[in-house]
Amino acid sequence: MARALYIHWPFCLKKCPYCDFNSHVRERVDHDAWLSAMLTDMRHEAELAGDERLESIFFGGGTPSLMPPALVGSLLTEAEKQWGFAPEIEITLEGNPSSVEAANYAALAGAGVNRVSLGLQSLDDAGLRFLGRLHDAREGLEALEIAQTHFQRVSFDLIYALPDQTLEHWRSQLERALGFGTGHLSLYQLTIEPGTRFATDVRQGGFTPLDDDAAADLFTLTRELTAAAGLPAYEISNHARPGEESRHNLTYWRYHDYVGIGPGAHGRRGGMATLRHRKPENWLSAIKDQGNGLQQEFALSPRDQAAEALLMGLRLDEGIDIEALGDRLGIATHRLIREDKLAFTHGQGLTWQSGGRIGVSELGMPLLDALLPMIVPDELVEP
Repeated sequence: MARALYIHWPFCLKKCPYCDFNSHVRERVDHDAWLSAMLTDMRHEAELAGDERLESIFFGGGTPSLMPPALVGSLLTEAEKQWGFAPEIEITLEGNPSSVEAANYAALAGAGVNRVSLGLQSLDDAGLRFLGRLHDAREGLEALEIAQTHFQRVSFDLIYALPDQTLEHWRSQLERALGFGTGHLSLYQLTIEPGTRFATDVRQGGFTPLDDDAAADLFTLTRELTAAAGLPAYEISNHARPGEESRHNLTYWRYHDYVGIGPGAHGRRGGMATLRHRKPENWLSAIKDQGNGLQQEFALSPRDQAAEALLMGLRLDEGIDIEALGDRLGIATHRLIREDKLAFTHGQGLTWQSGGRIGVSELGMPLLDALLPMIVPDELVEP
């Protein structure tokens, strides 16, 4: 049932002003207690979803590169014991590119991590200061070099469409990024998320986000440059050389089952949605009281599963096999999509159809947020 395991490490040294992830700053973390609790949470899930070998493991956060390598190794040993590993399993760890964390890269690789995703976010100091990052550009590039020495596969993140960013500035930064030779890049437009410090700053007039037209131009440039460099977009914000796509994230986007453990982790197994307590202390209490970190566990109707599968699958360049999805969930194809809207957007060159697959075109991807509610019905009716 479970092909992928997500492990959430919730701690950061500092909360970034744009971040709405489940991350927390704590002065002290009892690593022994956290290892014990995570092992307990993992074993609970393995009892319910342990009949397939894992194809991927992803340490997300927070800042997983703050985890002691021995803790990472212990979790991987237990995961292999509980599930078994598929050949060529992908084991990814997210990290911040500080010199302190980079010093752990060799030990993390020795513990079994074979892919790292670094949060560089910008290649210039002005951008990093605006984004509230703790590292500077020099430190980030040094960490990238160390990562490329120790890990089989390396990806890094950049955030663009910053206030007043020009095409020339982003072109220079992206061309430089492509020159480092990594097989994967995650390139995200700055989004002002509710509840973040940036949301407060914008509301109070601290800065004005880049307007939509300028952001769209940067998006188009991003697609052109990455494709020309041999790292085409396989998802709206993710670019890779063929064969170096993130297998773990493809599990989500293709709507396969995955286990999530740790504070705030989501999971999908056998038509059930799982959600764990977000606050670290509440998650630890739940582990003690009930033997797992679950806050909620509930069955997803075929309608709910179809909506999730469509909203995620249409982010992919490969689109989604609408006929296979309907067969899998027992829902007629004409109830999964608004066929009239799909025909209209297809006529405008914004979507495509090929056999039983549908997808969003290169022209349509900048408009994805507007297209999805047009194509996907508000209410997917069960047969």
